[in-house]
Amino acid sequence: MAMNLVPDELWDRIAPLLPVRPTRWHRHPGRRPVPDRAALAGIVYVLRKGVAWRDVPREVVGCSGVTAWRRLRDWTEAGVWLRLHAALLTELRRAVLLDLDDCAVDGSHVRALKGGNHVGPSPVDRARPGSKHHLIVDRHGTPLSVTLTGGNRHDVTQLVPLLDAVPPVRGRQGSPRTKPRRLYADRGYDFDKYRRLLWKRGIKPMIAHRGVAHGSGLGRVRWVVERSFAWLHQFKRLRIRYEHRADLHQRLVQLACCIICLRRPSKGRHRTSPIEGETSQ
Repeated sequence: MAMNLVPDELWDRIAPLLPVRPTRWHRHPGRRPVPDRAALAGIVYVLRKGVAWRDVPREVVGCSGVTAWRRLRDWTEAGVWLRLHAALLTELRRAVLLDLDDCAVDGSHVRALKGGNHVGPSPVDRARPGSKHHLIVDRHGTPLSVTLTGGNRHDVTQLVPLLDAVPPVRGRQGSPRTKPRRLYADRGYDFDKYRRLLWKRGIKPMIAHRGVAHGSGLGRVRWVVERSFAWLHQFKRLRIRYEHRADLHQRLVQLACCIICLRRPSKGRHRTSPIEGETSQ
């Protein structure tokens, strides 16, 4: 089961990024630590199944939910997920599977049951506590960066932080790419201030205008961000925010983005799902 949750292609990329645990030189060092691959399997199990950490089946995964949560905390503080995401984007660009010329941005609400940072009254859920996932994707829907805010934050406030969070994407000759050429967004981003900010960064804003009838044609490019949210929310743990710590929830979202990026090459060849790798009909 652990091998199915953490396939070799994922483990081979993340293993070099994990921090090395210090060697204990005591005469009685105690119980041997759980292997990192088993702990990662526990994290992926929670991410996909949406179960509580205490309900992780040790006999199936190979570690307890508490151990998996602790490794998630430690690896989050070590910046493992950010480096993994940047490495996968570099691989995709090297394989000419990443189109950074046209990108799309949007936000999605999720309910937050346990409070914590980046939680606010959601305007689309009767003011219940909620959070927002903000996502920027390339032309094919590949996640480039993700941020987390309270449910009452306007989407446009995360436009610049999302662009700043895109890692330098290498993989081709020349300088690393850090920004798109054109950015597509819906009417919620229609503010002159942010249009000027995009132009100043050398990005052409392709933003729908408020008060104008539908039919601008921008949806032919912008729809991929909605599909990417659908991919993310196939991971059941991301449909509702259970983590009190905002950084842990955001890194779970980023791990899901990494899995989508990892499935991107096989998806292009065999039309497989970015979540489970099942062939589409």
